[in-house]
Amino acid sequence: MTTAFLTHPDALAHQTPAGHPEQIARIDAIYSAIAAPEFAGLMRLDAPLGEEDQLLLCHPEHYVTRIRKAIPAAGMYQLDADTHVSPGSLDAALRGVGGACHAVDLVMDGTAQNAFVAMRPPGHHAERATPMGFCLFGTIAIAARHAMERHGLQRVAVVDFDVHHGNGTQDLLWDERRALFVSSHQMPLWPGTGKADERGAFGNVMNIPLPPETEGTSFRRVYEDTVLPQLERFAPELVLVSAGFDAHRDDPLAQLNLTEDDFAWVTGALCDIAARHSGGRLVSVLEGGYDLDALSRSVSAHIRVLMEKSA
Repeated sequence: MTTAFLTHPDALAHQTPAGHPEQIARIDAIYSAIAAPEFAGLMRLDAPLGEEDQLLLCHPEHYVTRIRKAIPAAGMYQLDADTHVSPGSLDAALRGVGGACHAVDLVMDGTAQNAFVAMRPPGHHAERATPMGFCLFGTIAIAARHAMERHGLQRVAVVDFDVHHGNGTQDLLWDERRALFVSSHQMPLWPGTGKADERGAFGNVMNIPLPPETEGTSFRRVYEDTVLPQLERFAPELVLVSAGFDAHRDDPLAQLNLTEDDFAWVTGALCDIAARHSGGRLVSVLEGGYDLDALSRSVSAHIRVLMEKSA
């Protein structure tokens, strides 16, 4: 078995204003990182375009139409204070969705043990009919529903360790009995959601608010004491990961103090859950991470563990 790495040059075509943290250079930093010889064994694949029926698993048709119409022929259009689109943004976002769904297919049919999808813009803040937080479509939630509808899965775990609460994923999976959504995130911090008492329609949501300045030892303890036992009880048939690396101590947008070693640790712990309950099937999707050097090191650590676990 092997680790699949899915991306596409369209990730470089989504333009944001000068100085915007969600920049093209994020993908360049990841490409540079995986050029190292240790990553030669990755199964490198182009992320396909997501299809309309995949988008409609989570978003209403009128919202998809709205996003399509918002794409400018030139320049940029601002959807909200943080979220911009350019001529290449739609295909970039669609390849994020298509890449995540294809990664699910790859691990479900045994072509790969696990997978990492490196596309932008991210997706975990996009709600049912609201783009926000740099995000257009709920990529990871769509991948979860794809796993349920195409592959008949009844227990899909989605774990989000981005420093910002995955409000979009929570919104899209709030009333989904077949999903367990777990988000660890700094609080207080934008978007202001993610309190512990937000539990989902069926108790299928677990939020883990972390205070500013939380460091790796405390982060690991919370996962060992709370998150991992809940995942064990859920016994997922597939593990999906919203892999945001902006909880790194060097990231400019928040105040958690994790390091790449902590991201490696949590990746290994989630792979072990997958090994015990889902035949090792795990798909990880890039979310945040805005210090380029920290992002490069963190993604390298993340993929390194995925490859070790798939060997």
